[in-house]
Amino acid sequence: MEKRSNQQKPNGKIALGPQKLRTYFINNLDKIYAAKSHLVKHLPEIADEVHFADLRMAILETLEDVEKQLARMDIIYAIMDADRGKGNYSGLAGLVDDAFEDIKLHSNDPELRDMSIAFYMQTIESVEMASFQVLEMAAVKLKNKQIKQLIKENYDEAKADRTLLLLITAKYVTAK
Repeated sequence: MEKRSNQQKPNGKIALGPQKLRTYFINNLDKIYAAKSHLVKHLPEIADEVHFADLRMAILETLEDVEKQLARMDIIYAIMDADRGKGNYSGLAGLVDDAFEDIKLHSNDPELRDMSIAFYMQTIESVEMASFQVLEMAAVKLKNKQIKQLIKENYDEAKADRTLLLLITAKYVTAK
């Protein structure tokens, strides 16, 4: 069994090395890919439950963006000559399941149902943004500008989707 060292390097830096960095990057890309694939399956169902047209359109736009993001990630796998792994997405799946519970809970109240959906969608986009930011930092060390650019495009889309959902939420929270 390998013994862990709690000693810091003298310069305080962490050096993963190219193989560990590649493993880290692909493992986390797998997680995001699995989570986004889960979203593609469930966003149409969530959109069908939405009462307000602008929120429905935002969810359908998010679905289109997620499909583009998956395509970009497929390109990254090809560039890296890596097979896509299964990836654990239980955290995001839990958020989606919670959203469906709130949809059921507020089935007779379209305003609360839509606000719950907007809440969960924003939370999901926030998690995705954070994940892409970390992968973008790792991509810099991979020294592949195309991978970094593809990850940045995914981050930018997730950020734009979250901003749109925030604006829609603000519209309903402040409406009289």
